[in-house]
Order: sequence, then C-alpha cells, then structure tokens
Amino acid sequence: MPPPPPPYGGYGAGYGGTDPLSGMPPLAESGKRIIARIIDWLIIAIPLAIIGIPFKIYSRATEDGNDFGDTVNSLNGGSQLVFQLITIVAFVAYDTVMVAKNGQTLGKKWMKLRVAMLNDGSTPPMSQSLLRAVVLWLPALICCACLWPLLLLILILVDKPYKQGLHDKAAKTVVVSVPQ
Repeated sequence: MPPPPPPYGGYGAGYGGTDPLSGMPPLAESGKRIIARIIDWLIIAIPLAIIGIPFKIYSRATEDGNDFGDTVNSLNGGSQLVFQLITIVAFVAYDTVMVAKNGQTLGKKWMKLRVAMLNDGSTPPMSQSLLRAVVLWLPALICCACLWPLLLLILILVDKPYKQGLHDKAAKTVVVSVPQ
C-alpha cells in the first residue's frame, strides 16, 4: 500500500514525498509573527509620520468639504501622492532588503523568527523577497489599509499545515522560529 499523500497540496514533493519542513526549525507562533509585524510597521511608520508633518501631509485636503473632486484636485500640489509613493517604496524596500539579506526584518530578529523558502529552508532570494513584500504591503498601502492585514492574519491563522499568508504563498516561503 502506498504511503498517504502529504497533508498539503502546495509546494511539497508531491504524492508520497517528504515534508518540506523536515529538518527545519518549527513554524513560528502566530502571536510572535503579529508582534514582529507591528514592530516592523512602527519602524517604518514613525519616521514617515515625522517626515510628513512639515509637509502638511496630514492636514485636510479641503477646508470645507466632502466633495471628492475638490479633494482630488487639491492634493497639496501632489505632495500627498508623492508621499504615498514614498511610503509604498519605504515599506516594500525595507521588507525586501531585510528578508533577502538574512530572512529577518528587525521585528522578526527581535522575536527570534525568520523567513525561509518552503522547499529547502534557505533565505529567500531578492526576487522572492520582493514578491513577498509587494503582496504583503501594496494592497494595504493603496486601498485596503484595514481589510488586507486582517485577511492576511486570518489566512495565517487558518492555513494548514504551513501557516502561510498570501504573501508567503506567492513567494513560496514560511516563517520559522530561529533556534536559540
């Protein structure tokens, strides 16, 4: 009788194959992942907030209104759009460079976690780190600031057996604990 299929039809070795996580550290605890993500968000958001204050990024686009056309036409000379682009680049670049360097952002390092390629546990290359960061940050920064992170969190909590969010699935990565 052949061995049973692996528990997940994703990136494993296929029917009867070995678990891609064998020999790797255990998967990261969801609570630690959340804390690490909050730390990383603060590391980028606080300096951006400070930089945005003198440029009046947070002031109302219009004095009197709720009129969408007036709001779009008075984006402080385009400064809000430029600032949004800077914000996107900052979040994506931070995550991409840090993960490609050693699999860890500062938040993950402090929480003793790292991102690993699902197939072999190696540090994700720049291309996979960029893909992961774009799927992680771009929707949240462009349109879905509350909904996107919530969706990713739910997927991480319910995904079996690898605890992958959409960003992990896109890049074929997992988050594991770092041996102490």
